[in-house]
Amino acid sequence: MERFLAVKKASILGIIGNIFLLIIKTIVAFLTNSQAMMSDALNSTGDIISSFMTYVGNKIASKGPDEDHNLGHGKAEYIFSMLISLTMIVLSIKMIYSSIKSLFVSYSYHFSAYLIIVCVVTIIIKVLLFCYTNSLAKKYDNLLIKANSYDHRNDCILTSLNLIAAIIGQFGITYIDGVVGLILSLWITITGVRIFKESYDVLMDKGLDEETKKQIDEIIKKYPEITKTNHFNSTPIGYQYQISLTIFVDGNLSTFESHEIANALEKEITKLDEVYLAVIHVNPIQIKKKKRKRK
Repeated sequence: MERFLAVKKASILGIIGNIFLLIIKTIVAFLTNSQAMMSDALNSTGDIISSFMTYVGNKIASKGPDEDHNLGHGKAEYIFSMLISLTMIVLSIKMIYSSIKSLFVSYSYHFSAYLIIVCVVTIIIKVLLFCYTNSLAKKYDNLLIKANSYDHRNDCILTSLNLIAAIIGQFGITYIDGVVGLILSLWITITGVRIFKESYDVLMDKGLDEETKKQIDEIIKKYPEITKTNHFNSTPIGYQYQISLTIFVDGNLSTFESHEIANALEKEITKLDEVYLAVIHVNPIQIKKKKRKRK
């Protein structure tokens, strides 16, 4: 529950911060006819949508299991992350078109000190939001908030480029404004594709990472009664996984004894942060006893 409350708070802060930035960026973009600032304003529109999707996706993902969704609603986190990535890609394509057009079509660029002020204010707000969301992303391994964190980080870098374009534009070199707008757009596209891939991997049931598999193997090795394992499967359930595998034990053990081993193993594997549920099947096998050598 703490995980979902933290993401909820971060998404609300993101919505408020980006609405404020959208307003001041749009006003200054129209006053100065800056393509880079207009692209930045459009990016803030995408950020508002992203933060809203983060809020909705997090709210759905926080719901526990029910009769129709036995394993909960965790995958909503990745569905909405994918929607965020698609929004970023669509907006960035529009921005790429506008930026390229500005390189070939002459337009009147009006330098204003407000361009500098807006850029500085944006960078300060985005740095604060990035530090906050990045800490949450690392703590809770949440792709929704990770996507927001990427957004804030990219905005810090790209608004810095926008600031450079605004300063250079003061000297009549207006094509730099379009170039920066193009760089900003391409950066957003790459980030959107990256988030899309991460979401796609989970929704298409990509298996558990190798590091966690090794941790599970180390846990299994603690049980000398287990001679071997197979049929290891992992299915993502939100940010965690359902694990299933078959263990082979001595067939001479009683049913109770063999299942006690499985139950203990399930409990220990489930303690891993990445594991939501562990299901272990017991397969008894005949173990040949070593013959003693005659003297």
